[in-house]
Amino acid sequence: MEQGRPRPDLIIFDCDGVLVDSELLSCRCLSKVLAGFGIALSQQQALELFLGRSTKAIEQHYRDLGQIVPESFLPCLKSQVLSTFAASLQPIAGVAGVVSDLSVPFCVASSSDLDRVALSLDVTGLRAHFGDRIYTAQMVRHGKPAPDLFLYAAEKMRVSPERTLVIEDSVSGVKAGKAAGMTVWGFVGGSHYRGRDGQAILSGAGADRVFARMSDFWEA
Repeated sequence: MEQGRPRPDLIIFDCDGVLVDSELLSCRCLSKVLAGFGIALSQQQALELFLGRSTKAIEQHYRDLGQIVPESFLPCLKSQVLSTFAASLQPIAGVAGVVSDLSVPFCVASSSDLDRVALSLDVTGLRAHFGDRIYTAQMVRHGKPAPDLFLYAAEKMRVSPERTLVIEDSVSGVKAGKAAGMTVWGFVGGSHYRGRDGQAILSGAGADRVFARMSDFWEA
């Protein structure tokens, strides 16, 4: 999978920030909804704290700070995200060509819930490439950065972790893939990495390689 190594038997794609350019949209939605409950969170803070994390992790973060998020938070956030995605979400440039040309099995493993992933893939025209090979944090006990989701996806796809390649855009996702014993490539081509040193961020998290354009997917 790295230079001089054979190609993988399975590729697991994260969704947000890898297949679809959704991270900035998500952060804006989160900031807006939290503001409605009197909690201040900038877009930059949202990226730093919650990139690649589940909504359960967001709730736990504020619980740990002694700030109780109302029960209506998750439904409000979901509604805001789904309506925003339906209106504005775009695929990552070149990703449709990459998945169309793959000769090895591939799937999605995302911290987002199933409804959001399905909508993301439908809106961007990618759903047909993945079928029902969609795995989410709802399906496991511990979300990223724990390895559970990637291990679950590999098990369902019947491929060993050491023969699996993960494509991730977040520190928590990179750490999850490495904890699962998989090769991890960091992708920094999403709009949320403009003005940020994605190479340093994801290399520092343990990524085996970092790239910024889907056209360079197989480049060493």
